[in-house]
Amino acid sequence: MAETNIVIEPVDGKKGRAAFVDLGREFSAREPHSVPQLRSEQIELVDPDKNPFFGHATVQLFIAYRAGRPVGRIAAHIDHLALELPREQGMGPGTGMFGYFDAEDEEVAAALLARAEGWLREKGMDRIIGPISLSIWEEPGLLVKGQDHSPTIMMGHHPAHYAGLIEGNGYTETKRLMTYELDISKEFPKLVQRIVSSGERNERITIRPIDMKRWDEEIRTVLHILNDAWSQNWGFVPFTEEEIAHASKKMKPIIKPRLNMIAELDGRPVAFMMVLPDVNKVLKKVDGKLFPFGWFHLLRWLRKPTGSDMRVPLMGVLKEFQNSRLASQLAFMMIEYIRRNATTDYGSTRGEIGWILDDNKGMVAIADTIESTINREYVIYEKPL
Repeated sequence: MAETNIVIEPVDGKKGRAAFVDLGREFSAREPHSVPQLRSEQIELVDPDKNPFFGHATVQLFIAYRAGRPVGRIAAHIDHLALELPREQGMGPGTGMFGYFDAEDEEVAAALLARAEGWLREKGMDRIIGPISLSIWEEPGLLVKGQDHSPTIMMGHHPAHYAGLIEGNGYTETKRLMTYELDISKEFPKLVQRIVSSGERNERITIRPIDMKRWDEEIRTVLHILNDAWSQNWGFVPFTEEEIAHASKKMKPIIKPRLNMIAELDGRPVAFMMVLPDVNKVLKKVDGKLFPFGWFHLLRWLRKPTGSDMRVPLMGVLKEFQNSRLASQLAFMMIEYIRRNATTDYGSTRGEIGWILDDNKGMVAIADTIESTINREYVIYEKPL
């Protein structure tokens, strides 16, 4: 099929970015289980003046038009920090990315991917991976399993047929990410309870909530542990100081201290677990709009997210303790303490852990031990340029 009736235009400026976001919202609205996010937040993510990711990345947004009507979008980008990493860690020299992929049909998909590939090739890249929108820490991967239920906070949602659109243009799977769900209203298996009890008898171990009075210091501690803990993982790109400051400001309103734990060994922070109440149920209720009454529902939910599902987006143990019995013990202790607090404080019954790399044996083992099950799978694709 000829592609001459499709025009791909680069997006620039405030109006262009707004059009790019609004087109994505139109595509998302077609999916019955998608959750409309706050438009202002989505625009901020593609604004180079507001998203610190742009401080180490080169980004170009594109919109596809057919007969003057927008029919798809894509982002092509280069994370310059990712270029400095070893190829065997998933990115590395010559690796560009695509993200924010939406296409009305096969013809549009082929044109969009070709344009992103061409742009990256012109920038000297010899490989493309994606979808990653935009940072690996935002929404990585294409949803290939789990379209039958809504995503939790900060997780993408895509139509099932998008996999065929991407694979049909020469892309192959390079990494799979999974999320696990579990019933947190019931106690964990006896093995986990014994491990937790053993840790509680160890005077060297302290599991404590995040101290909101020292929030800036605490979030830096958490993210510095993360940078160390994840440094050998596939796709890892370190947080910059600017990104840490930005994350600190954005996350504070939804952080509940008794759901976020830091583990100390002899008074030294060595591990953490972050849990976020799932704001998506509220966003779905207000259709992602703050006005006229969405702000009221959101503020009420922020004060006390009663009955919310809980997501574990991040956890980590310092590299020096990984692959040790202590690492798994700290993880189980934090999970159990947070489970108790989530059920007691908020009446929560469902938790979700992820995403988890499919080859992260330690985290997969923990997920299996607490009897959680895979509920969503995401794929990151690659293609030589």
